[in-house]
Amino acid sequence: DTRYQLFMLRPTQRASWIGFAISYHLLKDYETALKILDTFRDSPMICYDYEHSELLLYQNLVIQESGDFEAALKHLDKYSDQICDKITVKETYGKLRLELKQFAEAAQVYKDLLAINPENTIYYGKLAEAEQHETPEDTLAMLQRYEELFPRALAPRRLQLNYASGEQFKKLVDQYLRRGLHKGVPPLFVNLRSLYKDQEKVETIEGLLLEYKAALKKHGHFSDAEKDNPREPASALLWTYYYLAQHYDFLGDTEKALADIDAAFAHTPTLIELFVTKGRIYKHAGNVQDAYKWLDEAQELDTADRYINSKCAKYMLRANLIKEAEETCGKFTREGVPPMENLNEMQCMWIQTEAANAYQRLGKYGEALKKCHEVDR
Repeated sequence: DTRYQLFMLRPTQRASWIGFAISYHLLKDYETALKILDTFRDSPMICYDYEHSELLLYQNLVIQESGDFEAALKHLDKYSDQICDKITVKETYGKLRLELKQFAEAAQVYKDLLAINPENTIYYGKLAEAEQHETPEDTLAMLQRYEELFPRALAPRRLQLNYASGEQFKKLVDQYLRRGLHKGVPPLFVNLRSLYKDQEKVETIEGLLLEYKAALKKHGHFSDAEKDNPREPASALLWTYYYLAQHYDFLGDTEKALADIDAAFAHTPTLIELFVTKGRIYKHAGNVQDAYKWLDEAQELDTADRYINSKCAKYMLRANLIKEAEETCGKFTREGVPPMENLNEMQCMWIQTEAANAYQRLGKYGEALKKCHEVDR
């Protein structure tokens, strides 16, 4: 009713038409929503710009959600020339072909998309669906073809680890880890963390990393068999320690995680990632006081890093240090305005909820409620 009244008040404005259509879309009355969009599209007020292009894509989405994929495909065929976002057009074609079980056409669409962007992991999954792979080996073979086709792309190399097992997994993850540790890729662990659902893969990764650590400490190579080859860069051992610290932290072995992060500090004591990771290890162990101290040191090393500043403030609030957290946030808020007031203006709600929790832990229930009302408002 509200949208209808707004529409009647301003029937010449685009926003009125779109809002009116969306209201019926959300009520799952697809037929009425499409009638409104059709009327608007054919009206004299429409002009062929990017906004019109987005309207056509939205109309196609409504048709898809109504379940009429044939009509959605015809609509896309008719209006694709007027849609500016050609990648989304191709993606929608692929999706509709799959829904209609037109697998050969869908496969060609996703091959074309991969030629444009071989790093998009979704395209590989959709291509596997279009090619109707029945076993993990089928998908693995497809990914290996794309690795050869795009040797610099990381996605096909990483996705193979999801489908490989046993000795084949060990060989592939060995290559992947060596490449990452040699180059010094900080998010290497985050990239492989999804594999940790499989205990066998976890044990394989841990075994390889322990071999690397021992060999790098001994003669600067990833294995004893490579002693005659050129040595790895000195940073390879650092990143091995760094990975192992995150590995053991994820597995809940705080003692080993701290031992490896301390070894990394002994190697390179100024790397900011080490401070952040050590703080995270303490946080996961339940030691919020030591956690915030390490994050505080990290943000002192790089005061211009907004991410570390925010993390430090969050850890301070977890340690019930509300005043210190406000001062830390004040480094990035507008001058002359109290930090919390400026953060409210920017709708930075996480800090208000963390502050409310901190006040609750301190038994200051009035202040906690005040923060909750600020969020609610």
